[in-house]
Amino acid sequence: MDNSEIMIGPRALIKRHEFVRVIVQCLYSLGYKNSASCLESESGILYKSVDFEKLELQILNGNWDGCIDTLNAISDLNMNDEIRASVLFLIFKQCLLEYLNRGEESLALDVLRKQVPSLIVSKEKVHKLASSILCLEEKELGNIDEDDISELRRRLLVELQRLLPPPVVLPERRLEHLIETAVTSQIDSCFYHNSRVAVSLYEDHCCGRDQIPTETIQILSEHKNEVWFVQFSNNGQYLASSSSDCTAIIWKVLEDDTLTLKHTLRSHENPVSFVAWSPDDTSLLTCGNAEVLKLWDVETGICKHTFGDHGFIVSSCAWFPDSKRLVCGSSDPEKGIFMWDCNGNEIKAWRGVRMPKVVDLAVTPDGENLISVLSDKDIRILNLVTNAERVIFEEHPITSLSISVDSKFFIVNLNSQEIHLWDVAGNWEKALKYKGHQQNKYVIRSCFGGLDSTYIASGSENSQVYIWNRRNSKPIEVLSGHLMTVNCVSWNPKRPQMLASASDDHTIRIWGPSQSRKT
Repeated sequence: MDNSEIMIGPRALIKRHEFVRVIVQCLYSLGYKNSASCLESESGILYKSVDFEKLELQILNGNWDGCIDTLNAISDLNMNDEIRASVLFLIFKQCLLEYLNRGEESLALDVLRKQVPSLIVSKEKVHKLASSILCLEEKELGNIDEDDISELRRRLLVELQRLLPPPVVLPERRLEHLIETAVTSQIDSCFYHNSRVAVSLYEDHCCGRDQIPTETIQILSEHKNEVWFVQFSNNGQYLASSSSDCTAIIWKVLEDDTLTLKHTLRSHENPVSFVAWSPDDTSLLTCGNAEVLKLWDVETGICKHTFGDHGFIVSSCAWFPDSKRLVCGSSDPEKGIFMWDCNGNEIKAWRGVRMPKVVDLAVTPDGENLISVLSDKDIRILNLVTNAERVIFEEHPITSLSISVDSKFFIVNLNSQEIHLWDVAGNWEKALKYKGHQQNKYVIRSCFGGLDSTYIASGSENSQVYIWNRRNSKPIEVLSGHLMTVNCVSWNPKRPQMLASASDDHTIRIWGPSQSRKT
C-alpha cells in the first residue's frame, strides 16, 4: 500500500503521511532541526513537497522561466486561477526588478507588456507595479548587490508559502493550529470553564462546579430594608448596593474575597433604586426612586452634585467611557433622556412628543452606542457616531437591560419569565432565550459574568439565583439561600468566581466556588 493511503488513529481518520509531515513541520518551527531531519530520513516523508523544493531552488537561482513552468504544472493539479495569478504576479515583480537592476530593460518591458497583463489582476495593481518599479529605477536600480537580491528572493519564498495551497505548502504552524482547535472545542463544550489556567494536553478537558460561584461565602446585612440593586466596580475592588431604606453602601472587596463596609451614602429622601460606577471607579451615581440623581466621590463618600430637581423622575443612568459625561433617562415622557457633564451642565437631550418613557438605558463600554428600553417593549439602539438608529420590538414588557464588557451583546429581562440575548451590531434575526427563573410582577435584573462574559446570572421571584452558560438555554446552577425575591445580581469583572445578589430579605449574599471558606 502507498504510504499516502495508510490511515492511523482509533477511527482510522488520519492519513499517516499527512500526520508525520505536520509533525516534521512542527519540529522545524520549534527549532528541533536534527530531530526533524531524522524523522524525515526514517519515515521517508519530507516537510517540503517535491513541487515546492523545485520551486524554491528555481527562485533562489533566479530561474524565472522554470518557476513559471513549475507553477503552471502545480496549477493544473489544485490551484485556482486567483491564487495562481497572485503567485505569478509576485514572481514577475521580482523578475522585473532583477532585469532592470542588470540593465536589461527590453526583457523587463517584455514581461510588463506581455506576461503581467495576462494575469487575472486589476489594472490598478499593474499600474501600481509599474510605478513602483519606475520609482526604484530612479533611485536604487543598478545599485542592488547580490546579497540584497538573495534576501529579496528569500522574502519572495516566504510570501509564496503563505499563498500556495496544500499539499504544495503546509499552512504555517499546522499542528499547533489543529491542537488549539481541539482544545478550544473542548473548552467550548465545557459549561463550567471559568479560568485562564492553561489547559493540559494530557487529558480531555472538563471543569467541575467549583469553577463558578455556587456557595454563599458571606452575608451582608447592613441595609435595613429591601436591597434593590448591586453592582461591582469596573476594577472589581468595590461593590455598591442600594436599598429601599433610602441609602446606598460602598463595600470594599478584600484580598481574601470578603467585603467590608467603606461608606454609607445618606442623602436621598426616597428608596435608592439604581447605582452606576464611573468607568474610572472614582465616582458613583445613585438614582432615587421617583427622585433626583446624585453623584458621589468614592474615596470620601461625599455627595459632589445633585442633578435635576424634584420634578425630574430618574429611571436609570449610565456613564460614557471618559468618566466625564453621563446620561440618564426619565419615566416622565416629557423629560426623555439627558446627557450631562459631572457639574450638571446639559450637553444634549433627547425629548419631545415622540420620546416615550424610559424604562432603562445603558452606554456600551466602547462609547459607540446608547441602548434604551422605551415604553416597556421597545429597545432603541442609537449609534452615537453615525446617528443611525435601530429598534427591536419585544412582545412582553422589559424590566431591565445589561451590556457585555466587550460591547457586543446585551440582555433584557422580560416579565414573561425569559431573558433575551441580542447582538448590538444587529446581525441576529432572533434573540437567544434563557428560561427557568420566575419573574411576573417585579423588576428583576440580570448580568453577564465569568471569564469572557461566558455566563448570565439573574435573580428570581422565588428567592433563588440562576446561572446559565450562554450556550445553553437552561440554567446550569440554581443557588438557594435568600428568603425572598432576589432583585439584582452582579458578577465581579476581575474575579470571575465572585457573584453578589441583592434581595428583599434585606441582605446581600456574596457567592464563591464550593471550596471557598464560609464566613
